[in-house]
Amino acid sequence: MANVPQDLKYTKEHEYIKESGEAGVYIVGITDYAQGELGDVVFVELPKPGSRYEAHQTFGTIEAVKAVSDLYMPIAGEVVESNAALDANPAVVNSDPYGEGWMIKVRVDGPLSGDLLDAAAYTSLIGG
Repeated sequence: MANVPQDLKYTKEHEYIKESGEAGVYIVGITDYAQGELGDVVFVELPKPGSRYEAHQTFGTIEAVKAVSDLYMPIAGEVVESNAALDANPAVVNSDPYGEGWMIKVRVDGPLSGDLLDAAAYTSLIGG
């Protein structure tokens, strides 16, 4: 059973967002379910700080032994930081997707969109 923290918001594409502790800035990564479906992560391509994206736009890719998948922005905003540690150790996405395996930090353009899922809705989506 996938780990679905109650305090996060989720997308139907299996990204999560969580508060960073800085007003208007959120941490984005892939869910425990997503990393489990991908298998061993071997490479992550992330955007440079200053890049701007609309909600649902592709912001990078994640490559595992068995597949390459796009990463989708859950919210509109500007990337303020990418997790450079993933360059040297992308497998941390598998071992700690909600902690050290985060991908980007985003300063949002406005309020969070209404199409984000709470933990119960995401659990239902993945068949939990």
